[in-house]
Amino acid sequence: MVNKTILDNGIRVLSEEIDHVRSVSIGVWLEGGSRHESDLNNGAAHFIEHMLFKGTERRSAFDIASAIDSVGGVMNAATGKEQTSFYIKIPDYHLELAVDLLADILTGSRFDDEEIVREKSVILQEIRMVEDTPDDYVHDLFEGTFWKDHPLGLPILGTKERVESFSRNDLLQFFQNRYRGNRLVVSAAGRLQHGPFSELVRRSFGSFVGASAVEAIEAPLARSGKAVLRKDLEQAHLVIGAPAPSAVSPERHAGVLLNAILGGSMSSWLFQEIREKRGLAYSVCSYLTSYMDTGLFGIYAGTEPEKVREVLSLVREGLDHFQSTLLTEAELSAAKEQIKGNFLLSMESTDARMARLAKNELTLGRFVPPEEVVERIDAVAAKDIRALAGETFRPEAMTVVALGPVAEADLAF
Repeated sequence: MVNKTILDNGIRVLSEEIDHVRSVSIGVWLEGGSRHESDLNNGAAHFIEHMLFKGTERRSAFDIASAIDSVGGVMNAATGKEQTSFYIKIPDYHLELAVDLLADILTGSRFDDEEIVREKSVILQEIRMVEDTPDDYVHDLFEGTFWKDHPLGLPILGTKERVESFSRNDLLQFFQNRYRGNRLVVSAAGRLQHGPFSELVRRSFGSFVGASAVEAIEAPLARSGKAVLRKDLEQAHLVIGAPAPSAVSPERHAGVLLNAILGGSMSSWLFQEIREKRGLAYSVCSYLTSYMDTGLFGIYAGTEPEKVREVLSLVREGLDHFQSTLLTEAELSAAKEQIKGNFLLSMESTDARMARLAKNELTLGRFVPPEEVVERIDAVAAKDIRALAGETFRPEAMTVVALGPVAEADLAF
């Protein structure tokens, strides 16, 4: 059973009671991420995520880490483009500890100057780690090109120069502007009862007062074209992408199926044609990323520099195929069963259920029953997928970015 309560300070509390488990997963979700930044404060959301684990008025950084470790739980956080989350999974009888700890780091963090200096070093190492991992870094390069001159193109971690420049006041200002009750969702799934849980959240998060204005955010315009960052690597890393359905688009379920068929699994077209039949890549896949008002359909491949043209030609062949050819009934049915199976199996995790509650609320403003998801997937027809492919994979709408020892002339697409 799913329940929702809106507290007086605007915090939305959602829970799903699952009696047959002994765990509870709890998350605090903020409607905010790197998309809500500018060039001047890029990386602030991620920096704040780190700082909230560095000590409060009641707990040291070690106390925060050991409080959950000592009872067998797990605690973590994540910053994304549009949302930031802090979450704990814990045995059900330690629910009060988990809520108290989450409230403490969100309401009582000190933002100590010495900790800020230390954490700058940690985040700079994180940025360098990404830059030294080409199959990660190429995605930052791609998004910076694809969403050029829009906050969606900013790296979540920020840049070295910007991170080094942050002062305590910069971080506090960003925190105080965004961390307000009307932007927060507290969600939980597992062995709990909504009434006592909601009251526990009300007591623990009562100091979140006031509201923050929800600014209008301009939808991005994707930029088509090519870009290369030459680097002395053994492989060339490629990302090819185009605009895709948003998280609220009626076409999003067709997009999920198209992604599964094109490159979302080991049986997909790209994996079979590029890796299995020709051995041109170890890693090749497609992915669909949806935001509130837009989306990105991406394809990644890592290959030998001299094979770049052949790989891109095969990718183009696959995109043309799905624009011109209807899926057979067997192909469509297999894709639907794959997506439904993955979705329903994920529902066995309290983590996934907790996250789904929050994301549904932040994105759609309502809980979407699993039965509705399955029904919408089943309703997609082969012609819907072909139409979406035709709309998405137009050559003039595509962007190609490469990292490695290649030239722009190699990116014929």
